[in-house]
Amino acid sequence: MTRTRPLQTIAALYVETGGSYFGLPGVDPWDEASDARRYAGPHPVVAHPPCDRWHQLSAVNHKRWGYVINEDGGCFKAALEAVRKWGGVLEHPAESRAFKMHGIPEPRAGHWQRSIDGDWITEVNQAAYGHRARKRTWLLASGFVPPSLDWSDVRGTHQIGLFDQKLPQLPKHERSATPAPFRDLLISMARSVKVEAL
Repeated sequence: MTRTRPLQTIAALYVETGGSYFGLPGVDPWDEASDARRYAGPHPVVAHPPCDRWHQLSAVNHKRWGYVINEDGGCFKAALEAVRKWGGVLEHPAESRAFKMHGIPEPRAGHWQRSIDGDWITEVNQAAYGHRARKRTWLLASGFVPPSLDWSDVRGTHQIGLFDQKLPQLPKHERSATPAPFRDLLISMARSVKVEAL
């Protein structure tokens, strides 16, 4: 008789209330109401800190809603600290100024790079994992050697925002959503952390 090992619990930080991380076995979701800045372990994490103050359109967000550029109340800093302390992976949009502001080198697509801090960084396109838009994403992994990814530069059938208007726009609820295959990849990466080694 073979015993199945229980799933290693992971914490999903800064996720949408009722979104794709909710209701999964072995996943402890932290939404806005939970305030993931307070996460104190002990599980590895998948962190999706808010990006609206850091990405390429943050100037537009500032004009529309008054968001202060590069100021997220410490969310990115807390997410980075959690990933480095407990192991796991952090996801942010490509070209995010948060990486530079926190001393993280700019990731490149096509392979993982090791940073001077011992983190692993890369760029991946979420369209290769089922997102309908070409959503370039930067990843930072810590506490394990990350797996090879699908680094295909898939164009996608839709776009996020207006830009050149060559493709139809995604509905608002899909723009920041994480496709299930990509979510599952990030969860499996966090579960590969050897907790006893941290």
